[in-house]
Amino acid sequence: MYKAKLNIISTIIVFVNINLTANDDDSLYFQFEPDSVNLEIGDSINVKVSLLSRDGSLSKNQFLLTGEWLSVEVKPWISNPDGIANVRLKVFKSGSFNLNASNITNDRFKRIRGSLPISVPAPPIEKVEFIDPPNTAYEGTRIKFLVKILDQAGIIRNDVEPIFNSSNKTIAKFDEFGNLSINQRGRVQLTVSINNQSYNNIFSNTELRILRNPVRKIELSMNEGSYRTGDVITFNAKAETASGREITDVPIEFSFTGRANYGIGLPASGLVTPEGKFVAENPGEYTIYATSSGFTSSLTVKIKPRNIKKRAKLIGHGLITDVFTSDLWVWQGVDEFSDRDFAVTGTWEANGEAYFWEVTDPSNLVIIDTVTVDARTVNDVKISADGRIGVITREGASSRKNGVVILDVSDPYNVKILSEFNDGLTGGVHNAFIYDNHVYAVNNGRKYDIINISDPTNPWRVNSYELKTPGHSIHDVWIENGVAYSSNWSDGVHVVDIGGLQFSEENRYTIMNNPILQSAGKGSTRNPILMTSKSDTTGRNHAAFPFLSQSTGNFYVIAGDEHFPFGLGEIQNKEPANPRGGYHFLNINNYKKPVEEAVYQVPEAGSHNLWVHGDTLYTAFYQGGLRVVDISGELLGDLYKQGREIAFYLSNHPEGRIPNATMVWGPHPYKNHIFFTDMNSGLYAVKLVDYDEKDD
Repeated sequence: MYKAKLNIISTIIVFVNINLTANDDDSLYFQFEPDSVNLEIGDSINVKVSLLSRDGSLSKNQFLLTGEWLSVEVKPWISNPDGIANVRLKVFKSGSFNLNASNITNDRFKRIRGSLPISVPAPPIEKVEFIDPPNTAYEGTRIKFLVKILDQAGIIRNDVEPIFNSSNKTIAKFDEFGNLSINQRGRVQLTVSINNQSYNNIFSNTELRILRNPVRKIELSMNEGSYRTGDVITFNAKAETASGREITDVPIEFSFTGRANYGIGLPASGLVTPEGKFVAENPGEYTIYATSSGFTSSLTVKIKPRNIKKRAKLIGHGLITDVFTSDLWVWQGVDEFSDRDFAVTGTWEANGEAYFWEVTDPSNLVIIDTVTVDARTVNDVKISADGRIGVITREGASSRKNGVVILDVSDPYNVKILSEFNDGLTGGVHNAFIYDNHVYAVNNGRKYDIINISDPTNPWRVNSYELKTPGHSIHDVWIENGVAYSSNWSDGVHVVDIGGLQFSEENRYTIMNNPILQSAGKGSTRNPILMTSKSDTTGRNHAAFPFLSQSTGNFYVIAGDEHFPFGLGEIQNKEPANPRGGYHFLNINNYKKPVEEAVYQVPEAGSHNLWVHGDTLYTAFYQGGLRVVDISGELLGDLYKQGREIAFYLSNHPEGRIPNATMVWGPHPYKNHIFFTDMNSGLYAVKLVDYDEKDD
């Protein structure tokens, strides 16, 4: 822990009314002792949190506690059943934070909430330094210099502006962003310091020797071909001497201009990377430039429309209006029902129902059975790969015994409850997955428990996977080939080895073409091992789906956002909600260094659950409806703007729970149809047809 100095910024103590409630029920309130906290980075403190009735007595109501990501750690994160918690807080970053508390209720909109303000002063800056600066450079080029600023707690500070300087601006001159323009040969000393008089003695130097530039021409090449919007074109640039010798260590910058085919000839949009990869968003003509040392080479390409549009034709609809519909799963029956297809859908903020449907004829979606459990929300529903076992999640149970319910679905007309598992799942299970006789249950938004259901009448916990970062949380988990892909809000995607895929001749191709599977197999359900992760600085990572591109062999994980900046209007006010969010395509060919390469986002709509089949993405975009997207080929840039959307369907039913309000929850492509649920109007089946095909 750093030592405080005399010039440390003074702590500002903030007092707030902590007895605020989230609704009109004022019978309970939170009490924090102490009622505000002031700590330095690395310090800890004990805090007593009580949920009290208005007469000051303990409420006998259990509650959850949360810190803030990478900033505030809180242990334990759940109170005892009497409504009291003795918490140990530890802080890891400077700033103003809160310890948040929320009681466990069956109705999420009747929860009592409270918060304890935490103030952590910023430590003094300790050093600033260049990151891997070069020793030599060529005249007539430009180089970007990166720096790292550390405070006395050893934390990188991105809130402090560096100042760049050159000892001879005639030779080389910085701009305010750290770009050094090199004009002539010689030696120059480069300095980075802090834009603050308190830190005049904190700086770092490096010496740069500038050489004669031998480059006399740039050669630019590409593979000839016919290109559409969204296709990635790789341009290869070579810097050469007058005799044709290639210079490999000279920087080359790429740029482009374009003219679209439409309108009055507005500039066409696209993206070119520092490595020379280019993708166009509009049909038209584009000229790509490679520039270095005062020399430029260019090539012009013609980009055609992608022309992939289809129409999502409604085939069948099962209308549900009395409750909100949540998740779905579609599967083929077993035994005497093996010639039939079935689906299960959940319910949200309702009465604990899960509906079972026959969907053999997608034009005639019929509820054939209903399972009702003690819950407010059945958020997630899953069916095992053999079609015999189902699991539904429970939140908001009146008994506060939330968890998962294991079902026998071998006869979908007569579904039977085999068992419940609620040990340690008081706060509720939001999502779950069935894989290889185990249920992976997201527990209280903190971790996922691994529950053995080899005997589905007697489930038992094998282990749990929980992150170690301060203020961590989790939303979802998806399992494929013995690898778990969890979505962890700010901590992003975690890829965890739970046994991998065992090698056989049957799965040789799958393993050899998947960089994750080539290295997996060291973990197990008893010993889950983290393979890689990529954080999400927006804090909105809600879903993850892995896929191996059939057209390129690249391995991706699609990381989906969820964000409700304007609140859940459709529940509280019976008005349509207005969420936001999109999908981030993480290339994991080098699984130790995931790289985000592309995004897909519908403007003014919010992403939710997704599915990939082949090289096609099927996704729920809440008020933006069902979206079907071409994800073939190399992926780069903004896929929505590139015209990769194949089709969409807006399920705005006039008799919906909220009339004419689309709110698609999740898709499931199945046997040439796309099944999906809409929160306001139930279960749908659509099929992709030619755009000009008429309805029957």
